[in-house]
Amino acid sequence: MSVGAPEQHNPVPRHVAIIMDGNGRWAEQRHRPRLFGHKAGVDSVREIVETAREIGIEVLTLYAFSTENWGRPTFEVSGLMTLLKSYLQSELRTMVRNDVRLHCLGDQDRLPEDVRAVLRQVIAETSSCRGMTLNLALSYGGRCELVGAVRELARKCQQGLLDWNTLAEAEISGHLFTAGQPDPDLLIRTGGEHRLSNFLLWQASYAELYFTEIRWPDFRKQQFLDAIQTFLLRQRRFGQTGAQVTGE
Repeated sequence: MSVGAPEQHNPVPRHVAIIMDGNGRWAEQRHRPRLFGHKAGVDSVREIVETAREIGIEVLTLYAFSTENWGRPTFEVSGLMTLLKSYLQSELRTMVRNDVRLHCLGDQDRLPEDVRAVLRQVIAETSSCRGMTLNLALSYGGRCELVGAVRELARKCQQGLLDWNTLAEAEISGHLFTAGQPDPDLLIRTGGEHRLSNFLLWQASYAELYFTEIRWPDFRKQQFLDAIQTFLLRQRRFGQTGAQVTGE
C-alpha cells in the first residue's frame, strides 16, 4: 500500500471491522424509502471489499445485521434479507475470482431458509479461497456471542474436557465466531454515531476506533483509504508508554 507517510507507525491493518451505519438516514435525507439507502449501501460494500483485497487486508468484517435489527419494521427486515440474498448470489463468482473466502458471524438459524441456503452455498464454494476473509456479521450480537462461548466452555468443564481453574483468554477467543482470526486492528463506524452497538465486544478491546460523519452509501474507496491512513499514523501502545514503544 502506497498511502503511508515517513512518520507512519503501523503496517496495513491485518483485520478491519466496519459498522456500516447511516443507510436509512441517507435515504430519508433524499426523501426516499429507507430501503433505497440500503440498496445504495450495497455498492459501498462492493467497493470496500475490493479495496481491502487490493491493499492486502487479511480479514474484513462488516456488521450487516444485528440481533437488535430484528426489531425493525417487518417490511424493512424482509427487504434487507432480500438484498442480502441478492448480494450473495451476485458476488459469488467475484469472490472466487478475487480469492475471497466468506465467513458468517452470528446466529444463522434466525435467517430465512432461502437466505441460509444461499449463504451456505457461498461459504462452501469460497472455502478454499485464501486471499482475504470476508466476515459478514448477520443476526450478530457481541453479548450473545459471549454467552454462547461461556455456555460451551461450561459444558466442556462439566464434561472434564477443560479445567475451569486454568481457563485463559485464549480459550474464550477460541470459542467465538472469529476463532482462529486476528483481532481487529481498526474498527470504523460511519454515519456519525460514536458507539460500538454490541459489535465485537471481546475482539475489539485494543482496536483503533475511527468515527466518521459520512453515511455508508457515501463511504467509498477514498474514504476507506483515509481511514487506513489515519490508522497508519497512530501509535499503538497496548498499555506501555510512548517511549517504551519507540525505544527512546
